[in-house]
Amino acid sequence: MGEQRAADEVVDEIVGALRAAADAERAVQERAYLKSSLVHWGVRVPETRAIVKRALPRRPAPSHDLVLAVALALWAEPVHERRVAACHVLEQHEAVLGAGDLPALERLLREARTWALVDVIAPNVVGPLHDRDPAAVGPVLDAWNADEDFWVRRASLLALLVPLRDGGGDWDRFTRYADACWSETEFFIRKAIGWILRDTGKRRPDLVFTWLLPRAATASGVTIREAVKPLRAEQRAAIEATRRG
Repeated sequence: MGEQRAADEVVDEIVGALRAAADAERAVQERAYLKSSLVHWGVRVPETRAIVKRALPRRPAPSHDLVLAVALALWAEPVHERRVAACHVLEQHEAVLGAGDLPALERLLREARTWALVDVIAPNVVGPLHDRDPAAVGPVLDAWNADEDFWVRRASLLALLVPLRDGGGDWDRFTRYADACWSETEFFIRKAIGWILRDTGKRRPDLVFTWLLPRAATASGVTIREAVKPLRAEQRAAIEATRRG
């Protein structure tokens, strides 16, 4: 009961601060930009992140149950900023989460319906879970990559982003997922593949080039535009020549 009261207090503090920071004009603009069906209060993401840090600081580390209770309570109302705050609660305290939390995270991904939420949860919450326990999380990502919901498929890709960007990561799993999604017409899948290739290529252009060249003729425009940005001029020219065929 004490933990539940603590969760309620944290949620009330976050929601109160979000309401105080509301900007009605920005809310209208943001809702239109995101094509959102949620209520919008117009709070900027940096301010939302700061509100979460003040209400639920990293030190002393909150318990797993408190983190999950706060995040799920924030998410429960169809208000964009509450859900952004829920994402940042999970992101800032991902270290207390484990593979057993994947069903809850999957539910949030399915309900998110926007990159503004999925793109926090997937790389910054699910990603670290995979890094810590690939044997448990990998099969879940495999299932997500074949899911009928394209936001869940996008999450399977972006969960691998951060370590690939940093020069490590599970390149084989990413390329398997990318190949499985290669012929998709969904913009958010094509963009995710290109994004990961671009960020990986900043440190390892030869790795990306070698994988991309034999696929360049069938790649979508948005994937190619992102993927070639960090490549050397001669690599970009070789890919363009392949696309001209």
